[in-house]
Amino acid sequence: MPGRAIDGRGRVEKGLCMGADAAGADRAGRPDGQAGQPDGQAGGHGGPADARGPKMASVVVFVRDLDRAVDFYQDLLLMRVAVRATSATLLVGADDTQLYLRVMGSGGEHPLGAIGVQYVIWTADSAEDLQRCERLLKERDAHVASRESGEGVTVVEGRDPDGLPLVITHPGPHGAARQEIMARIYAW
Repeated sequence: MPGRAIDGRGRVEKGLCMGADAAGADRAGRPDGQAGQPDGQAGGHGGPADARGPKMASVVVFVRDLDRAVDFYQDLLLMRVAVRATSATLLVGADDTQLYLRVMGSGGEHPLGAIGVQYVIWTADSAEDLQRCERLLKERDAHVASRESGEGVTVVEGRDPDGLPLVITHPGPHGAARQEIMARIYAW
């Protein structure tokens, strides 16, 4: 079954691999030839094989101008305003992903290369949605570059209204499992 693997107990593990090649790679190195980690471990960390771990649900971005940031992220990410306060806004996507925007004023800085989150990589739902994002970034003079990785993933880079880098890809990790570190993370 594409996009699924059978673990050592005969259960379907969703989203762990794509196609026969990835399933074969998952079995490589196992003496019993079964998919998954030996001894019921997930990823070799000692947890149960069916453990998924927490899922990222929210991102917090400090901004200089709240209205400008809300407008930009609503248009780019197609999120709706769920809560609005004087100094912060919560945007929510169709998949319930949350983006908190908090105004810091014109003096707030975020040096790239410092310890901490550098940027967020978003995933477009379709190639058409990625093209829409690319057009919007170009219309706002916020587009940096677009390219295809060696893994068949198209990457669109831009900057938000405060100059923070953002990356949008298609397909996402559920549609094309990543086999290498994206070289771009070393360049910013």
